[in-house]
Amino acid sequence: MLSLRGRMGCGRAATATAAAGILLAMLLAGARQAAAQQRGYVPPAPSINNKQGGSVLELPTTPARQGGNDALTMPQLSPQQGQELELPSRALRNQSGYEQVTVTVTDQSGRYVTGLQKGDFRIYVDGIQRPLEFLRQDLNTPVSIGILADTSGSMEPKLQQLRAAISQFISDLNSQDDVFLFAFSNRPFLLQPFTTNHFLVRSRLALLHAYGQTALFDAIMDGLIMVKHGRYDKKALLVVTDGMDNASQATLQQVVGQARRMGVLIYSIGIGDPNSGGVGIAFGPFMFGGDMDRVDTQTLTALSSESGARTFLVREVGDGEALRQDTAAISNELREQYTVGFVAPDPSRPGYRSLRVDIPGKPELTVRVRKGVTVGPGTEYAGPGAGP
Repeated sequence: MLSLRGRMGCGRAATATAAAGILLAMLLAGARQAAAQQRGYVPPAPSINNKQGGSVLELPTTPARQGGNDALTMPQLSPQQGQELELPSRALRNQSGYEQVTVTVTDQSGRYVTGLQKGDFRIYVDGIQRPLEFLRQDLNTPVSIGILADTSGSMEPKLQQLRAAISQFISDLNSQDDVFLFAFSNRPFLLQPFTTNHFLVRSRLALLHAYGQTALFDAIMDGLIMVKHGRYDKKALLVVTDGMDNASQATLQQVVGQARRMGVLIYSIGIGDPNSGGVGIAFGPFMFGGDMDRVDTQTLTALSSESGARTFLVREVGDGEALRQDTAAISNELREQYTVGFVAPDPSRPGYRSLRVDIPGKPELTVRVRKGVTVGPGTEYAGPGAGP
């Protein structure tokens, strides 16, 4: 018979063996999950599946209200603790033609200008001046923001710097910011749905690996659909890519049309030389040279300009410090802006209206705002193959 000490030793050994088995099972499950996600399956609920040859973003749904036409709805999230978010009155928000836009003001040295008051601004819609109904300085205003990370094959040597820069970007955000993470190559992959747990988002960066081509337009379209369901009225996307679109079903016209319909700031960082070119060589899903080495700054700049945001260019591949500085500049800018609200004239006439914001008393200042707003009910993008 075993002594008491011997039986205790056997018990400890069995416990250690069981613990090691559990740890091994967890590691294997994590590896299977990472592999599954890059194949397009993202457990548990939010995922991207192919339907009729296209990639369609699927989100958890709640029963739609009778008469509603919003196909994508998200459960209501509980409000965040801390300083109360300043919002326009319910009566103003419900007024026909009410619109909100984000305004960035800088001086001649590029420094952000804060402390401006309602009387400093002038708003023109289709050239007609409108009263400023709401003004908020976004110094501590939380943001719903989506991060779209290019993981096409050409990103292989840049992934470590991409992970580090995005991780730092998340660390610099307001702790209440609502964040989601997409990876995209041949099509978009939702790696992390909206959460205020920033540690969780950063941990998902380990799942990024390079493969395939660049479905840039599809990623931005799905990102715009996703960010619509963020809990805050201020919304933004950060797109980091090193290539030109060569795999999307959505078109540039659809991307621009959707950007015009939504009040979302589209920031972007392009990695590489916008003037490179040549003949590309393809091996299965991989492509080397040609447009894969050319960053599409023209499209990125157009989207940023349309939405009132900015595009950054990192020309030297491997310049991790420049990439980190650009992400820091974007997170900082989100805290140095204004949200302004106004009522567009003739709201019964739906359509796109040009927008201009001036500060006539301080002509030396530069004002950046989206180019226009879409008034009235607009056609939402339903997925690849839908009309503009």
